[in-house]
Amino acid sequence: MIELELTYLAKELPKDLFDSPSKKIVDLYVENGMEHSDLRIRRNGDEYELTRKRPTEEGDASKQVETTIPISDVEFESFSGTRSKVVSKTRYYYEYGGTVAEFDIFENAMEGLVVIDFEFNSELEKDEFAMPAFCLADVTQEKFIAGGMVAGKGYGDLEEDLNRFGYKRIDLP
Repeated sequence: MIELELTYLAKELPKDLFDSPSKKIVDLYVENGMEHSDLRIRRNGDEYELTRKRPTEEGDASKQVETTIPISDVEFESFSGTRSKVVSKTRYYYEYGGTVAEFDIFENAMEGLVVIDFEFNSELEKDEFAMPAFCLADVTQEKFIAGGMVAGKGYGDLEEDLNRFGYKRIDLP
């Protein structure tokens, strides 16, 4: 499956964000010899999956081939013993202008980081999308913010890159 997606740093949280549906997500990025591991084991609420995401074109992270295999909770637990880096977050599914903004509010060592993803059905839809006011900057092509790069790190590890965009840590109410 081809995934068309844009990723933004959050400038602020919409006042009604916490009224939106949400899921707790735990990602294990398996160490596979790549700087940015593309192999992920995910607990997504009550569902579990194994996913590999690779860009379709060199240098364009907005268009990726995504292969996902559903797995069981037992399989997830057995994979959790692999050499992997973990990232935990709560994802809020926020209705915005006929689409859904996926607000990822990171937890633990990454607390204060909020990233927003938008997925699209066509390249035209993606190309014509205008960044919402609650977004600070488009970071789709920024390697430092990719899941496999964030996993296993703390907020301070990303602070220099975040400062380049004028990102201000977001504390929850």
